[in-house]
Amino acid sequence: MQQHTLKQSFTLEGKGLHTGLNITAKFLPADANTGIKFRRIDLPGAPEVEALASNVGATERGTVVKKGDAMVSTIEHTMAALMASGVDNCIIEVNAPEVPILDGSAVIIYNSIAKAGIEAQNAERNFYKISRPQKFTFPNGSEIDLVPADKFSIASTIDFSSPILPEQTAVLEDMKDFGSEIASARTFVFVREIAPLLQHNLIKGGDLDNAIVIYDLPMTQESIDKLTNLIGIEPIKVDSLGYLNRRPLTWDNEPARHKLLDIIGDLALVGMPILGKVIAYKPGHSVNTQVAKALLEQK
Repeated sequence: MQQHTLKQSFTLEGKGLHTGLNITAKFLPADANTGIKFRRIDLPGAPEVEALASNVGATERGTVVKKGDAMVSTIEHTMAALMASGVDNCIIEVNAPEVPILDGSAVIIYNSIAKAGIEAQNAERNFYKISRPQKFTFPNGSEIDLVPADKFSIASTIDFSSPILPEQTAVLEDMKDFGSEIASARTFVFVREIAPLLQHNLIKGGDLDNAIVIYDLPMTQESIDKLTNLIGIEPIKVDSLGYLNRRPLTWDNEPARHKLLDIIGDLALVGMPILGKVIAYKPGHSVNTQVAKALLEQK
């Protein structure tokens, strides 16, 4: 099978989830064997960072790749959309230290790739084939199992011990269903997490349009008013526990589907498509990228 790149470039604009900056991301065709690279055009010399697990620099509320003084964060949705679209080679120019969050999912990127089109290149595509069962376990209780198979598939279970977000599982049997079953799943955050995240200089661009907001721990209306003021959105009257979004969930298990989306994006940092079955329990960017790094080192 041949490698593929974009037929033509396209540009997306929006605010950054963590910086709150207005950001432009331009997706460009790239030569065979280039891989996926992020180019920081706002920095002297426009340095590039390869989208590889060996370059992961942080994983708090998103995956960050870093090389020298150049870093790009929140890349997982972009990587998932490129992987699902079969794009092997692409350069993404950004004018900030992250890519736009858009609607909190990968669907805008995925649809933009489809509109731009992809074309075959004169080079063979490499695959990472899972040749033996592997289990990765982590101190926080997370597990990721890799099982040999002739194609990529993935199952993911989340468990936050929340009265509003119960244990959920999402499954993707074939990557061709990514667009209809996974791409639109939005990122999510618990209301109780917002203040600590802001204190860590994160989610300054978060709002009710680019994330599912879960209210599962009772708070006074005064405390909620302080939070909405802090993140710069209109006051919300909250009468009961639940989801605070203007747009209802697309699926009952949308959070689990989003976590599955994140795993696809993080495992794309192996640098090539994976042939095998992935079974994840309580996944997260830290554990996902540690597995990707282990596979990259094995390769």
